[in-house]
Amino acid sequence: MPLFVLHAKDHPGALPRRLELYAAHRSFLERQDDIGPVRIIMAGPLQTDDGDYMTGSLLILEAPDRKAVDRLVAEDPFTQEGVWGEVSVSRFHRRRHPARDILTL
Repeated sequence: MPLFVLHAKDHPGALPRRLELYAAHRSFLERQDDIGPVRIIMAGPLQTDDGDYMTGSLLILEAPDRKAVDRLVAEDPFTQEGVWGEVSVSRFHRRRHPARDILTL
């Protein structure tokens, strides 16, 4: 199944709302393996350079197609409640150095 990278930047000033919705967002992502068809390979918040504040999200997803990823984005609480502003999705071809493979799929 293909991989996709989701890069989402929060709207300016969205941090308080992000923190309010963080548990709902995480719960939504954790349910994806059970309800499919999108599987979360890796996910986490983007941060300011000093690491003090969350500014967006980065997810690596396994999905049958782009439409499935778009549905996931549309249903995520961060989209529905206006936390995420600019969202980009790109298909991703994983390459790795065999001696440095830190991800197990």
